[in-house]
Amino acid sequence: MSLKSRRELLHAVLVRYRSASKISKSQILDEFVESTGYDRKYAIVLLGKADVVTVVRLDRAVRRKRRRKYGTDIEQPFMSLWNLSGYLCPKRLIPFLADLIDALERFDEIHLFPHVKIKLLTMSVSTAERLLQRVRRQTEHGISTTTPGTLLRHTIPIRTYEDWAEDTPGFMEIDLVAHCGGTAAGDYCYTLTMTDISTSWTENVAVTNRSQIAVQEAIEVGRRLLPFPLLGIDSDNGGEFINYHLKRYCDEKKIVFTRCRPYKKNDQAHVEQKNGAVVRPLVGYARYEGAEAVAHLNRLYASNRLSLNFFEPSMKLVGKTRVGAHVKKSYDVAKTPWQRLQDAAILSETALERMKQRYLKLNPAQVRRKTRELEAGLPRFATGHIPLIRDSEPFQIETERSNARLGLTAAEGNGYATEA
Repeated sequence: MSLKSRRELLHAVLVRYRSASKISKSQILDEFVESTGYDRKYAIVLLGKADVVTVVRLDRAVRRKRRRKYGTDIEQPFMSLWNLSGYLCPKRLIPFLADLIDALERFDEIHLFPHVKIKLLTMSVSTAERLLQRVRRQTEHGISTTTPGTLLRHTIPIRTYEDWAEDTPGFMEIDLVAHCGGTAAGDYCYTLTMTDISTSWTENVAVTNRSQIAVQEAIEVGRRLLPFPLLGIDSDNGGEFINYHLKRYCDEKKIVFTRCRPYKKNDQAHVEQKNGAVVRPLVGYARYEGAEAVAHLNRLYASNRLSLNFFEPSMKLVGKTRVGAHVKKSYDVAKTPWQRLQDAAILSETALERMKQRYLKLNPAQVRRKTRELEAGLPRFATGHIPLIRDSEPFQIETERSNARLGLTAAEGNGYATEA
């Protein structure tokens, strides 16, 4: 019997049960239990306490209200942790919450009562999603400035999203993000994003333009910042990548050079995801021009890479199962790039110990404060705004900026110590 049918039956026998004698009530109760399958005690509660008018809301009428487990004493600390994590989604934040709390407590950035800490560490992803429903941020969208490059396309092999079989860190997808303010006219800055396939380790380098020399120099800067050797790069088909200059550089450094299929952005899903999840939330969609803007962007990236690679976990797709027209995807447990790099076990003992000491000296709250201080200074270098084509009037994208002060020294924000 369906729930609707059981409620209709309850409504039909309710008045008769209330006015019946004790013996008749027992008979009515037996019939009601046999028809609905309810437990006898539960049926007595329904027949004895349900209101005739509001019988369609029986669940609310007879069910005991569950005491709220996560009140404001839990919500406020969780919001602070979410803020310090860089607004990670709960599926990435919850598995990393214990490490984040330990790091913050190590530098006396947060002090939690024992019962609050226990509840935070036992919080489910669903509960975290509910707590964040009211404060999710909205994002904007930019434009693509990729111009197809025809030179050397026949000499650079194509790699699709299904061809990544390398488990060794060092094979990276690369892409440029334009800071053009919504119009491709003139000269403006770009951000080169490099994402490792195995560990998700990400480096961002700002450049004044997308010339062949500027892009190649940015790749060299990113290569020197990596804690592991750069073994291969995979780019789109833009002329800034598909050229003799970069091909010769890769041959000299013994770097495998591949490209994606034209107009198939999913072939570069790893780095495309970082463009929207890292660069745009950090820099926005304003227009930046000149060497001073590039210098400030690189200072911002130098600070942000610490939290991005040491304190921001991500999930990796491990399998797909097709059930009819539906594709079910399964992911591994969220880990930071630093944790995945340790699991890969490719660093020498000296390099690994150096990285561990670097990690233990990092204060997540200080790193986040410095990043937001530099982020708050970006509007000084913005030279334009995005035109609203629909209304033919310009408008300025408004984003939240933090007023926190600097927390790291200049030396701490300059990058990592790496081995050649």
